[in-house]
Parts: sequence; structure tokens; C-alpha cells
Amino acid sequence: MDGVAGLPLVERLRVLPDPRRRREVRHPFVAVLLVAASAVVAGARSYAAIGQWSANAPQHALARLGARGVGALGVRVAPSAATIRRVVGLVCPGGLADLTGADPAGSDSVAVDGKAARGSRNGELPAAHLLAAMTGDGRTVTQLRVADKTNEITCFAALLAPYDLTGVTVTADALHTQRAHVRFLVEEKKAQKDVTARRYDREIGHGRRETRATRALTVTDLGLDFPHAAQAVRILRHRTDLKTGMVSRQTVYAITDLTSHQASPQRLGQLARSQWTIENRLHFVRDTTFAEDASKIRTGHGPDNMATLRNLAINTLRAAWHLNIAAGIRHASRRPGAQ
Repeated sequence: MDGVAGLPLVERLRVLPDPRRRREVRHPFVAVLLVAASAVVAGARSYAAIGQWSANAPQHALARLGARGVGALGVRVAPSAATIRRVVGLVCPGGLADLTGADPAGSDSVAVDGKAARGSRNGELPAAHLLAAMTGDGRTVTQLRVADKTNEITCFAALLAPYDLTGVTVTADALHTQRAHVRFLVEEKKAQKDVTARRYDREIGHGRRETRATRALTVTDLGLDFPHAAQAVRILRHRTDLKTGMVSRQTVYAITDLTSHQASPQRLGQLARSQWTIENRLHFVRDTTFAEDASKIRTGHGPDNMATLRNLAINTLRAAWHLNIAAGIRHASRRPGAQ
């Protein structure tokens, strides 16, 4: 990512190698990717829908996206659905995800979590499982497909390795409470790992009332067999459904390298909750707004790269101050090429 993080999207995409054979190339590689990305911003969920958007895009939109010009008048020719399918299915998924994501340098926190694209299951082959990273303010950084017959643990370091995480607090669920992960984050990436300390919080929202009681214990001198552990934390959550009156209780345990002098209980509580950002603002949006789990894209790198294009669409719409992604898509669909 060195030297390209601050470049415009078009220039970043030029770094990617074109996976097509030269004799098959009619449309510029970057233009095909930009057409696909623009169609997804406008709500396209499949290759056929992207092809329809491309075929109906006005000339000024195709010109902005770098589509091929023909004839003396330079009429812009849109790539077909078949061309788009071939390019999206072949392009390097890791490179596309890294180059279209947000730079996390200087962010307060980064959450890591995985999600299966259920509709991508192909016969005996399991659905694509994608591990993603998102900043605390809701910008997707990157994602990586977890290899079949393995799990997220093997991809954690590779996902974050390209980025400068100095001073960034990285949050992850219990699966990633691994000694190797902590050493990688603290010793190699100079990052910090999350958690919480003593405080009581109460709030009402989403049809429920919630009380959170947090206790933290300094463990630096207790000989805990875990690298860089400074505090152990217990969070007790009491939730009351305001409609049914049903009460639930949940206990969460965590560890962190943040000392009691580095973060207040309030600050640590915010970090603990930031892990939900990626679930609520990325995975939930891809499922409900883009119907990702219903997608039948299954072959090649299609599932990975379509998910990346959805991430890019979400980032783009949020950058344009669309707080509601569905509403942003409707707005973009009425203005082809404006995105």
C-alpha cells in the first residue's frame, strides 16, 4: 500500500494487473471495474443487473468512467455483462479489496470480523467466508477470503499486514484471542488491542433498555500467560425488551494491553462496543440492502470481488453523507454516473 494509499481510486486501480489475455481485450480494464462499481452503487446485485446498468448508462457517464470510444465521434461503448463477469471473476481479490478500501492510519479503532456469503455455496464447496476490517467511523478497510478447510485465525495477520496501525486500537471477537495475534499487533504493527474497565452505562434504544456494568482488573504483575496483557475485563449486560418485558443477561470477558492510565472506563467501554460497528454497518447492510446471502454468484473470485464492490459502494455513499445506504442507492440510481 506504500505510495498508493493517497491516490484517487482510478490511479489505485491501475496498480492491479489485468487478468485477461491480450487478444481478448477490447475494453479498458480499469473502466470495466469502474462501470461495475458504479452499477453496484446504483443498486445492481448481479452480473446481469450490472450489464443492464452498463448498457443504459448515458454517454457522459461512460466517458467519466473511461469506457472505450469508437469512430470519429468517439462514441463510448459500454462493456457487456459477459465482459464484466469475466473481469470481476478473474481480478485479484486481495488486491482489489486493499486498493478500494479506506486507509486506517490515524483511526481511533479498527474492528475485525468475518461473514459467510451463504448464496455462494457451490455443490460440495462451502460458501465463501470473508474476513473484513472496518474503522470505528464505519469505513471498510479491506477484506480477505478465508481458505476452505481453515478458519479466520489463519488470515488475521495477512488481513492487516499492509497497513500502518500505529496507535490504532484493534478489536476482534474471542476467536482471535490468540497469542500470535497479540504479538503481531503490538510488536510488529505497534497497534493496541481493545477492552473495558469499571463503569455503569444505561441507555434506551432499538426497542430495549440496556444496563452495562464493567469491572476491570490490572493483571500486569499476576503472571498471566498471555503476551502484553495489562487488564482483564468483565462486562455484565442486562437488557429489557420494552415491548415484551423479557429480560436477558449476558457476560462478556476480554483482555487488553491498555493500562488503566491509558484509557478511562468510558473510553474502554466505547472500544468494547466498537466491535459491533462492523456487524451493524457492514455485514447487516450487505445482507439487507444488497441481498448478499441471496446472491448466486459462485464461481472464480466472483463472490469475493462482488463483496468488495459492495464495500466500496457503502464507503462511497457514506463519504457522500448518505446515512441511510438504501436511500443513497435510490438517489444514485436516479443519477447514472454521478457517483
